[in-house]
Amino acid sequence: MSRIGKKPVAIPSGVTVEVNGNKIVVKGPKGELSYAHLPEVSVKVEEGQVVVTRKDDTADSMARHGLTRQLINNMVIGVSEGYEKKLEIIGVGYKAQAKGKSVTLNLGHSHPIEYAAPDGIEIAQDEKNKNLLIIRGIDKEVVGQVAADIRGFRPPEPYKGKGVKYVDEIIIRKQGKAAGAA
Repeated sequence: MSRIGKKPVAIPSGVTVEVNGNKIVVKGPKGELSYAHLPEVSVKVEEGQVVVTRKDDTADSMARHGLTRQLINNMVIGVSEGYEKKLEIIGVGYKAQAKGKSVTLNLGHSHPIEYAAPDGIEIAQDEKNKNLLIIRGIDKEVVGQVAADIRGFRPPEPYKGKGVKYVDEIIIRKQGKAAGAA
């Protein structure tokens, strides 16, 4: 029994949800997102809410019931408020330079890394802290994937904590090599 799937998705003012067959289109002040839901569930818009129901009680239907509801909820939040991830660059000589739709990263490799953001994603630097990258967009999945891609160029290492990490990420430090007694 999906507890998440039972909850209706509230539609805030300024956001419209259209259901055409198995395609859901959500439009809001920040943009438009669409999703083709799977045949195990049905989606209806009733009284300012989106209601997701499953066709039967098979394992596949129950699994996709909550998934579909949460994806629709993420789309509604994305077009009304948007999503944001923050990355922090830690290390001597490690730096980033955001310009337009791309970012240049100097992370201790023999060459600078040029990363071009996909459509709908904005990469900016914090005004006060130049080692803080802010990734914004309306699609939660794409924002998370871009942040993971940039973090993947130099993940934080456990000894000194150097690398690219999420702002709220905690790096568990390891003790370095101790001098052995002879």
